[in-house]
Amino acid sequence: MPLREILHKKDSLNVSAGRYADDRIPATTVPQITFVRSDTTSHEVIRPPAFDGDVDHPDHQYLDPVPPSPSHRKSFNPFRRSRAPSESSGSTTSPTRQRRLTHLLHLDRAGTRTSSSSSVNVPSDLLQVNGDKGDEQEREAQWERRATVLVQRNPQLAASCLSPTSPTGFGLDGAPSRSRSSSVNRVNDPGEDEAIRLHEAGDLERSTKMIECLADPNGANNALSQVLFGLALRHGWGCTPDPDRAILYLSAAASNSASIESEALQAGMKKGGAAKGELVLAIFELGNCFRNGWGVKKDPMAARQYYETAANLGDTDAMNEVAWCYLEGFGGKKDKFAAAKYYRLAEEKGSKLMGNSWIWKDKYNP
Repeated sequence: MPLREILHKKDSLNVSAGRYADDRIPATTVPQITFVRSDTTSHEVIRPPAFDGDVDHPDHQYLDPVPPSPSHRKSFNPFRRSRAPSESSGSTTSPTRQRRLTHLLHLDRAGTRTSSSSSVNVPSDLLQVNGDKGDEQEREAQWERRATVLVQRNPQLAASCLSPTSPTGFGLDGAPSRSRSSSVNRVNDPGEDEAIRLHEAGDLERSTKMIECLADPNGANNALSQVLFGLALRHGWGCTPDPDRAILYLSAAASNSASIESEALQAGMKKGGAAKGELVLAIFELGNCFRNGWGVKKDPMAARQYYETAANLGDTDAMNEVAWCYLEGFGGKKDKFAAAKYYRLAEEKGSKLMGNSWIWKDKYNP
């Protein structure tokens, strides 16, 4: 898709960098060995066995480390565990001394892994597409049906869609049956081409104004322009950043495209209709919003579901993102096999990431 050349993903994240925050350990003349036990949600320093004659070290050096400063990391840190204020005090009778073995081995944290097992942004009856076997066209049609359901039955997106009948273009209208006249089927729109040219030339302000006109739900109601204007609002390209307004336009683009694709699928078109490209773009960018909390509350599970849906409809950026989600356990359980599958798929389609040679090991073959 030519638009991939202009929609540079400036919001690429590196949330996995820096796994641990620095703990301040007092300097001594004798080197100290620190043992750390960690999982995907926390880390703790373990005290070695004590024997007669050993120097009695203060407890806080081992099981009650100094909490890291919030300024150390502004991005998601899977190893950082929230603490109550009382836990960070310098008490000499730390409750961590009474930890049970199951606590040390993290066997009593059943709720940690399942904390993101549900999401208000993911319909409960979302179509599940199982396996990679069977007819490729039919499987793609199932993923496209899943995409339309993901958008049309999300109450959060339905409440934020722009209403084409509102005088200002920003009315709330959650009715799925409202009439739309989106211009997604028009190819090489002159105004859109000029806006893209201005964007590439660095005239972001004029470009964004043109895109805003094309995205107007009371005007051209162009789904692709709604995606582009949503990105401009989110990142401040030629305008003041406004994440809340950005989610309105991205939701409108997804809803417009989903309506057209749903009609095409009902008509028996397995490959969908003319709005597939806009639908996939909108779903991927909404996944980024859920992942980072741009205009909406952070929702790891929704981000993963949106990424996976876009990935199975051909978006290589989404393939890499959902692979990362499976690899790190973001929004659900870890699954290195699934991570390798999506990393392989992205690499085969030309989106190769450095340092991923492990995905081609035989044990990850389907």
